[in-house]
Amino acid sequence: MTTTSPSSPRDDWSDRHAGSTCVRALDEDVTVTRDVVFGQLPDGRDVRLLRIGSAPGPEVEVLALGATVHRLHVRGGDGVRRNVVLGHPDLGERLASSDYIGGTIGRYANRIASGRFPLAGREVEVGTHDRGHSLHGGPDGFDARLWDVVEHTGDSVTMTLTSPDGDQGFPGTVEVTVRYSVVGDTVRVEMGATTDATTVVNLTNHAYLNLDGEGAGTIDGHELLVDADDYTPVDDTGIPLGAHEAVAGTPFDLREQRELGPAIRAEHPQVVDAHGIDHNYVVRGSGLRRAARLVSPRTATGVEVWTDQPGVQVYTGNFLDGTRRGTGGGRYRQGDGIALEPQLFPDSPNHPEWPSATLEPGEAYAAVLEWRFDAVGLAPQ
Repeated sequence: MTTTSPSSPRDDWSDRHAGSTCVRALDEDVTVTRDVVFGQLPDGRDVRLLRIGSAPGPEVEVLALGATVHRLHVRGGDGVRRNVVLGHPDLGERLASSDYIGGTIGRYANRIASGRFPLAGREVEVGTHDRGHSLHGGPDGFDARLWDVVEHTGDSVTMTLTSPDGDQGFPGTVEVTVRYSVVGDTVRVEMGATTDATTVVNLTNHAYLNLDGEGAGTIDGHELLVDADDYTPVDDTGIPLGAHEAVAGTPFDLREQRELGPAIRAEHPQVVDAHGIDHNYVVRGSGLRRAARLVSPRTATGVEVWTDQPGVQVYTGNFLDGTRRGTGGGRYRQGDGIALEPQLFPDSPNHPEWPSATLEPGEAYAAVLEWRFDAVGLAPQ
């Protein structure tokens, strides 16, 4: 199959900044409009920034580039309202980044070993760019695309994207929809897709959370609970070894809320190889249920991650290396944010015993992610 790709900001990595006009998002204490131009791509297309929600609840800024969560302001238990996600200060930094910060990930979130998998009686080969594997949809994933804004209200924004047949090697034309909405203290992300040919789909959002506030430094002092009895060990390139293992007796045991620092720095081969935690957890139960709870004792802020997906990838920002600046102007370094990414399991297309990522014509893919914020920071019993 000939690999084709729609036009995207990553079509020419060496010329990303040429002709781009960057506009910084306005600070939270300034009266702002709900729909502004964040910047202009080298090909002249505008990148819109859409705002939804209002105080005292969450306020979210979403970029049309990558259907990206750019800022997310909530009020902590300490009474301070702050942005709790990492982001980029301008379009130039956004285009230069390869950290997937805040982006919608697809066609296939996480890794596919060697970029190959069986599908409908043949072997499919997709683009590789991470130690010989496909990661987050390939070299030019959905996080790098300019999405169409089809609806925008005070509390929601809906975006769509067409991924053509052969995009990054994946078969079938896929129509994708992402809807962000704010209800009470909850930010809800609904992702959907349809296809005209047999393919695989696995979508997630790659927001990096820091409940101390964007740019506040390490998340070592955060406390994390994950509703999972098993996790997925991986080799030194991030590919599953083949079977889930119990978290009991390992640094991956987060069944009770515990401080992240000791787990991230544990002398366990899986932690050492990954430079922290970068692993799939098998979430207990089915349907929409809690997958994780993150708490900052420092700001008395908590968030629960709810999903209907079978797994959640816990990634502790292991490869943030100080090369990119954030919305507050500081540089992001290792451990400055944590991504809690609900999704199907990594490399599922090569594991028929795991929940299937296959999507057929006439079927509808759907996934839900919710961030349920609270200003108490105490784990519910």
